[in-house]
Amino acid sequence: MPLKIVIACGGTGGHLFPGIAVAEELQKRGHECLVLISRKEIDALASFGYDHLRFEKLDAIGMPRLLSPKMLPFMIGFWKTLRRCRKMLREFKADAVLGMGGFTSLPPVWAGKRLGARTFVHDSNSIPGKANRLTSRFADCVFLGIGECAAFFPNRRTEVTGTPIRSSLLKPVAREEAEAFFGFESSPDAKTLFVTGGSQGARGINRGVSGAVGELKKRVGAKLRIIHLAGREDAELVAKAYAAEGVAFSAPPFCKRMECAYAIADLVVSRSGASSLTELAMFGMPSVLVPYPYAAEDHQTRNAETFTRRDAAIMLREADITPAGFGKLLGDLLADDAARARIGAAAKNLATPRAAENIAAFIEDKCRR
Repeated sequence: MPLKIVIACGGTGGHLFPGIAVAEELQKRGHECLVLISRKEIDALASFGYDHLRFEKLDAIGMPRLLSPKMLPFMIGFWKTLRRCRKMLREFKADAVLGMGGFTSLPPVWAGKRLGARTFVHDSNSIPGKANRLTSRFADCVFLGIGECAAFFPNRRTEVTGTPIRSSLLKPVAREEAEAFFGFESSPDAKTLFVTGGSQGARGINRGVSGAVGELKKRVGAKLRIIHLAGREDAELVAKAYAAEGVAFSAPPFCKRMECAYAIADLVVSRSGASSLTELAMFGMPSVLVPYPYAAEDHQTRNAETFTRRDAAIMLREADITPAGFGKLLGDLLADDAARARIGAAAKNLATPRAAENIAAFIEDKCRR
């Protein structure tokens, strides 16, 4: 019998894309899904093109510090969102609610629990955020992207599922098609650096790579080309830096076809959000990880360490980036095919290609008991 499942996954690409992957898998199995996203621009961009899924928008809510003057407006907004979620879930006749993380997940999961639906939350990081720790109190099970995270949910049922990846990323792309997508001439000898800070960009990485491009070009030469997803605010900054050095580049603020970037990338510079690491592992990409230094409980550093412990990436702290040092590191890696192959193979060993299927199967089993 088909199930009706609500998936709350708005706020960042790291929550939304895995949520979409689970929705697509459940839909393939004959179930009906309602996907809840935030009103942020990134959610609108990331959900574009998924016309086969039903989306509804919720107000994004982030919990301030306990003694902050913003706490009262937060509580008012939270209760309004909770009431709206209860109405939506009742009208949809939801059998289950899955939250993919962040405070956007809390009201739907809580509402689902109060209405008697099966409830679940997914945490993709090594250290869970305060939102997921709170949401887990209303969940029948906590799905984990990284097994080490189970220690933070001592009194909850947990299942290590991996972090889902959307199906569109896994479609094979010919090298020539990917090169044309970014406006590059076909070149089998090119060395392509792919720079991404996640769905919202990363200023520290943007300035670090653009500042190092001169040193990088000295080491790689005319074969160098760069794909840099800098976000809207820094797209012009990086474009000017690359143009000044005469480097072939593409610097869109957002990329709707990430599979094209991975198809031609020789090396990736990235934050170490869990969704980004999932993609790097899936594609077996060698990478230099620059953790976001202000992430809650420094969880991006802990995420990166799950790769560096297995020689599946190189980690560089943002505070340690210098133009000469960063340029040398990236240039040396682009010149060393064997080193990149070793790192990429180690990353591939960390992939969990059936994560969406694992989650879908568990939800089906739980709902039908």
